[in-house]
Amino acid sequence: MDFFAILTMVGGLALFLYGMETMGAGLSKLSGGRMERLLEKLTSKRIMAVLLGAGVTAVIQSSSATTVMVVGFVNSGIMKLTQAVGIIMGANIGTTITSWILSLSGIEGSSFFLKMLKPSSFSPILAVIGVGFLMFSKNEKKKDIGNIMVGFAVLMFGMETMSGAVAPLAQMEGFTRIFTMFSNPILGMVVGAVLTAVIQSSSASVGILQALCVTGAVSFGTALPIIMGQNIGTCITAIMSSVGASKNAKRAAAVHLYFNMIGTILFMVVFYSINAFVHFEFLNEAAAPAGIAVVHSLFNIGATIVLFPFAKGLEKLAILTIPEKAEPEVAAVSQDFARLDDRFLDKPGFAIGECRTVANSMAAHVQEAMELALSLFQNYDKAKADRVVELEDRVDKYEDALGTYMVKLSSKDLSKRESKMLSLLLHSIGDYERISDHAVNIMQAYQEMQEKKLDFSPGAKEELVVFSEAIRDIVSITTTAFVKGDQVLAREVEPLEQVVDTMNLEEKQRHIQRLTQGKCTIELGFILSDISTNFERVADHCSNIAVYLLQINEDNFDTHEFLDMIKDESNEEFKQEYQVMSDKYRLPELKDGE
Repeated sequence: MDFFAILTMVGGLALFLYGMETMGAGLSKLSGGRMERLLEKLTSKRIMAVLLGAGVTAVIQSSSATTVMVVGFVNSGIMKLTQAVGIIMGANIGTTITSWILSLSGIEGSSFFLKMLKPSSFSPILAVIGVGFLMFSKNEKKKDIGNIMVGFAVLMFGMETMSGAVAPLAQMEGFTRIFTMFSNPILGMVVGAVLTAVIQSSSASVGILQALCVTGAVSFGTALPIIMGQNIGTCITAIMSSVGASKNAKRAAAVHLYFNMIGTILFMVVFYSINAFVHFEFLNEAAAPAGIAVVHSLFNIGATIVLFPFAKGLEKLAILTIPEKAEPEVAAVSQDFARLDDRFLDKPGFAIGECRTVANSMAAHVQEAMELALSLFQNYDKAKADRVVELEDRVDKYEDALGTYMVKLSSKDLSKRESKMLSLLLHSIGDYERISDHAVNIMQAYQEMQEKKLDFSPGAKEELVVFSEAIRDIVSITTTAFVKGDQVLAREVEPLEQVVDTMNLEEKQRHIQRLTQGKCTIELGFILSDISTNFERVADHCSNIAVYLLQINEDNFDTHEFLDMIKDESNEEFKQEYQVMSDKYRLPELKDGE
């Protein structure tokens, strides 16, 4: 085998690995995080967890990716260790689908149908269609499908290139002797484990083994221990991912390792013990790609069937390895932040979903802070005032954590929809943080009145009750629309914001009128003006959030143009909604002496 043949083989391997990565990334992007979300939600029953783990892994074409996600789920508290065990078992079954796809290269036959089943026949067709989607389609989903098709074509071309490059090795006695050495169960298992640990993909290492089958030097006796080792080597990805994670996340990685190790040891002991007496003749036969796929599938399905009843035992073994220690209870806020796990960054669709969940919690804290601040007007309570400050501090931490995580996420390959959602969240958390600041300002205004024993006139009190109700409602409508992604509800925010602007101006005019009539003091006027200004700014931030939400389904969206459009005099819908809001939050009539 000369230098150029080696170069061809290495190039084929590179294309094979790149094709596998591209296809997996395309599948993951097309799913938009839905596969991972299924893992999160539908794992209450262990048998369902196994089936789901197998299905998701078959779709995203990587057991390593599935187990890393599981480690992330357990680390963030989304999933319990018990649920993780079933998914890990299922992932080992799902990963075998790749070896079956690759085994198509070994199909032989002269009929048109059989020839078309060979990847060398249909891969070029997929490549042409895929490139067409990538070059000429503007639809994001079609582009993702194009990536999958091109990735698959590159994968199969790399496989064919590798097979062609190693074919001359069949005539080399030295190469045959090397593979004869690997028929030693222990040595073969070590080689399989090391190769898989290096490339961090059992699917890829099985594919390489299938490509080498063309030489005829790979017998079933050689392939068996290598496949067993590959199942152990694939655990390295989850183990590396668990470094620095919580105890339960480390246990999830340990379950993956123990499951594969125990399954491998059981198989090796039972199989080779029987072979000592029976002497299986097929071990000396040359393995074909389809034969490798059969062995790979039988082992993983068999290991799952045998160890499934002992899932609790695997869990206990992991707990014994990583023992429990008395730790302080994790606060709800910390659990929210744990969702922002760097392990999820490689699955942007799912990571954005987690950001949205955390942002929803942030929005709920802001709404609570505003509700408490508004309630202090009629009944000041120091405990409530302290709670407003505590919530504002918590909201600041949410903004820091979300902002930092989403900046990392923005560097990933995002779809247009994902980019818009990320933009919505990044802008919205800034506005929510400012609303919490205004809640503190409002609380401090009422606190000052309490400390100085000041009181508004009866008329000003009535006006502030109505004004407060408008602010309470605009924050509630905005937050509900934000959490639910309700664009119809979001359209109700701007008319109410305009009403709040009008109320702010009217409130200040009424104060000046009371001041000139000697019915209000300058000091109370400053406080009233401060409260009114904060109310108006809260409404402005609510308007911003609603506009960001409406921006999701628009292209080349301009905030100012949108606001001008909906406030246009010809917009009957806006005028009607504005009138309804004006009537609902009309300030009471001025009375003599007030």
